[in-house]
Amino acid sequence: MVDETELITAAQAGDREAFDELVRRTYNDLYTLAARLTGNEEDARDVVQDAYLRAWKGIDRFRGDAQLSTWLYRITANCASTHLSRRRRLRTEPLLPGLDPVEFRHEAQPEAMTETTLDLERIARAVDRLPAKLRSVVVLRDVYGLTHESIAEELGISLSAAKVRLHRARKRLRDEMFEEGRAAHAV
Repeated sequence: MVDETELITAAQAGDREAFDELVRRTYNDLYTLAARLTGNEEDARDVVQDAYLRAWKGIDRFRGDAQLSTWLYRITANCASTHLSRRRRLRTEPLLPGLDPVEFRHEAQPEAMTETTLDLERIARAVDRLPAKLRSVVVLRDVYGLTHESIAEELGISLSAAKVRLHRARKRLRDEMFEEGRAAHAV
């Protein structure tokens, strides 16, 4: 197995196969991030494709100050933000009304479906219901562990705006989870 650093160096020298291997190694993580940020499988595929295209074009500018995955997360977050802005401007009625949002289930491991998994699904549904600007901040911070500074830079907002959005997103999630839990126990 070739070291990631060697693959990056080869890709920076124009080796497409090395870049393809980097794509194979990072695709699942980037797709998951894009799906969380967009709330839609089709949009997530478009975002990831755009992110890898931008990464290929800019791989020579990757300095290695951060991990490759962090660099790719930032590109993906930017692509998702651009995609969502474009989608808002071009908003139309859905062709197939009544479709449920994408569910993130752990069907590959049915034996692992426990109460914890059900809680994670409730959280995922709650995150999906957040407005895009709040969802992106909470996903970047709580799922991918980016710093407030990195989130602000990625989304093109101030540090204080990133902190405020994260606080609002977490409060909204907490309130929604409390209400949903209370409703479930009342039944």
